[in-house]
Amino acid sequence: MPKKVAVGVVTSDKMQKTRRVEIPRLVKHSVYGKYIRQRTICHVHDQDEASSIGDTVEIIEAQSRSKMKRWNLVRVVNKNSEVDLAALRTSQEMVDADEQGVREPTVDETTETTATVTATDSEDEAPQPGESAETEEAADVNETEENDPAETEAEE
Repeated sequence: MPKKVAVGVVTSDKMQKTRRVEIPRLVKHSVYGKYIRQRTICHVHDQDEASSIGDTVEIIEAQSRSKMKRWNLVRVVNKNSEVDLAALRTSQEMVDADEQGVREPTVDETTETTATVTATDSEDEAPQPGESAETEEAADVNETEENDPAETEAEE
């Protein structure tokens, strides 16, 4: 008897060398004639761990390897094209952090920080009641220092 071949979608890849594959099918109800969506769940052996969640795979019937695993992975038909947004954001943040530590501020960033410092200085020329001249000088020193590039990007 020939071995069965099926095409399904990987729904879980949490186990080592094992994938959970769903094979969707439509079945006509015997009395009402309405088509019902059903699925068959197979546990598949994936030796190289080539597939991941959302991939369309071709599987073939095999000798049982465990209580539930009775299929082998033949090939990955289509890789999942959806992007994992959380992983993408994390990797982008890591790249940005590396760039900020290495690169110097550009001309646009330095002119923006200078413009913000001069605008704040012209508004507060006289010390406020209760402030001493020492705290005003300390505030001026803090404002004249270059802003952190992350803060500059956040302001934009």
